[in-house]
Amino acid sequence: MSRDQRDPLARIADALERIAPRPSLPADWLGQPAYVWDGSAARGIAVLEAPDLALMRGIDAQKAAVTTNVRRLASGAAAHDMLLWGARGMGKSALLRAAVRGAQAEDERSIALVQAAPDAGLARLFEVLRGVDRRFLVFLDDLGFDAGDAQAARHLRSWLEGGVEARPRNVRLAVTSNRRAIVERVHAEQDDPINPRDAVDDRLALADRFGLSLGFHNCSQDDYLAIIAGYAAHYALAWDEADALEWSKRRGARSGRVAWQYVGELAGRAGKAL
Repeated sequence: MSRDQRDPLARIADALERIAPRPSLPADWLGQPAYVWDGSAARGIAVLEAPDLALMRGIDAQKAAVTTNVRRLASGAAAHDMLLWGARGMGKSALLRAAVRGAQAEDERSIALVQAAPDAGLARLFEVLRGVDRRFLVFLDDLGFDAGDAQAARHLRSWLEGGVEARPRNVRLAVTSNRRAIVERVHAEQDDPINPRDAVDDRLALADRFGLSLGFHNCSQDDYLAIIAGYAAHYALAWDEADALEWSKRRGARSGRVAWQYVGELAGRAGKAL
């Protein structure tokens, strides 16, 4: 009997088996430098992409603080949860990746980076990581809560400190945000006729839970040119200061990101890959 002449129910069962997703295997939490957590499972990342720490310029104080804290975590010593806030494109996320990769260069199994979202099952993630003999930096990128989203912000506050489901000892949180307070603040909070300080304190309570809070500010012209000079020397690219400044004017900003985009343009002109 041909396959087409079989019982219709058997054919339907075969079809469903073919289209059904295979159950995901548990992540090997010791085998990869980084992971992406989707709320229920993790996907390992074989290569943690990050710039060389030596090429990250204009943020020397922030770089020293982050790398020191990450090394402490990797070694099993006391370490802080981190909030990196401020200007767009100044290397907040890149610095976290680079610091973890730097610690892994000393001991690749000591620490891993886990990227997640604040609403993607953090409690479940912490439960899983609690039993792993490795340290983890859980990374929440570009975080910001609207003024009306108080519940999500309070959950994160509880995980940081004070809640019964606080993150385990082998895990620290690193958050990047364009807002210093993370939670949106509005002028109306100053107009509360009963106690205006209550509204302000509630919005600042989340940022206060981070042991290490570092501001990133728009870079000066000298810093912008120094960033380009470092990358250009590293990749053996010729460049012109006036051309670099014109590039930033067309982009309407000076930042590490704009500098890197200019370096990409230089490499493209030279027919080189980065």
